[in-house]
Amino acid sequence: MAEALAFKYAQRQLNTLNDALNNGQFVSARKLLLELPPSDVAHILESSPTRTRDDLWALIDADFHSDILEELSDDVRNGIIAKMLPAKVVDALEEMDTDDLAETLSSLPEPVLQDILESMDAQDRHRAEQALSYGEDTAGFIMNTDTITLRPDVSIDVVLRYLRLKGELPENTDTFYVVNRTDNLVGIVPVSRLLTSDPESSVSDIMDEESEAIPVVMNNTEVASLFERYNWLSAPVVDANHRLVGRITIDDVVDIIREDAEHSMMSMAGLEDDEDTFAPVLQSTKRRSVWLAVNLVTALMAAMVSDLFEATLSQLAVLAILNTIVPSMGGVAGNQTLTLVIRGMALGHVNASNSRWLISKELAIGFLNGAIWAVLIASVIGVWKQDYMLGVIIAFAMMINLIAAALAGATLPIIMKRLKIDPALAGSVILTTITDVVGIFAFLGTATLFLV
Repeated sequence: MAEALAFKYAQRQLNTLNDALNNGQFVSARKLLLELPPSDVAHILESSPTRTRDDLWALIDADFHSDILEELSDDVRNGIIAKMLPAKVVDALEEMDTDDLAETLSSLPEPVLQDILESMDAQDRHRAEQALSYGEDTAGFIMNTDTITLRPDVSIDVVLRYLRLKGELPENTDTFYVVNRTDNLVGIVPVSRLLTSDPESSVSDIMDEESEAIPVVMNNTEVASLFERYNWLSAPVVDANHRLVGRITIDDVVDIIREDAEHSMMSMAGLEDDEDTFAPVLQSTKRRSVWLAVNLVTALMAAMVSDLFEATLSQLAVLAILNTIVPSMGGVAGNQTLTLVIRGMALGHVNASNSRWLISKELAIGFLNGAIWAVLIASVIGVWKQDYMLGVIIAFAMMINLIAAALAGATLPIIMKRLKIDPALAGSVILTTITDVVGIFAFLGTATLFLV
């Protein structure tokens, strides 16, 4: 219900803005944009065609550019930044947290990135280059350096007076980090404990010394798994010498989970995670053509296998009618296994110690499914075509292909991960090719031996 109301509200906002722009009521459109939170403005921009998006951006006050750019997908954000002057971009980026700054800069084309870095002052440039140096999929890339640290020998009363003078805490602060004189992490103090402890006590009296810290080079998917497993709201990030370099908060982790989900969904269709729904026609055509070309090559491979049995097909037309059944069943079964294994790998469930057991399990499932559906298809074809030999042949091909599909579905993600290839992106194409080729070859090859 809440999602439906939010959707209707967003649609109403978008319609109101479009009506104002179409009627030349730019003052009204600008006023409405000023009243909306940055996340809603970003949603409206992503829901608008390119020309309307440009008009809307021109109406947005520059003071809000930073907050809105943080909320946009990479593709939309890059399109907007490409039309801005470098000085204007720098002004917007100065207000960003380190993690948002790194994400924004990393997605930009190299020439644009260099222009922006050269326009920054020395402090912001160092901050940006440091964040980018960690690598896009690491804890260092998504961490925020805005943290409050405490010394173990300071009294709680002194800390509380310091916090009152500071007046404002970094967003999502639930824990303070205790460091020594060389900035090594020695413990943590939850905010709730600090506020309820005796002011005369020292920080060392109330801190947890056995605190979990995230290495700066840890993969962000592993970071998300730790947050999910231990119900963290935030966690400290340390370098190789256990020096505190930043923190990761739950909002960063939610972004990782959402991006991983989008990546899995979009990769199955050969699309980028941040594909702009309203991108220009030529840009979208270019991106999709690459994947269509790959699929065409794989389809031709299956067609070439069928061509090997052209003489058989010309003599027995019924084989052409039934030729799609075996590859289709293999493709569905293989994709079931492939999806399961990719999900298991993403959750950290599949590793070197249990991968052999998993492959054996999927082979057993493939064998049982093969036996069940082989008997069923043999009975159907035997009754339908009054040819029980043909039923036996297609049953044999079904058994072979379902076993091959199970083996391919279980092993492909593991092999591709070792080769540094994204299984979600290329796994389904390779799997479909394997099940098509094996299914066609098993069916037509067996039919050639026994019926021709």
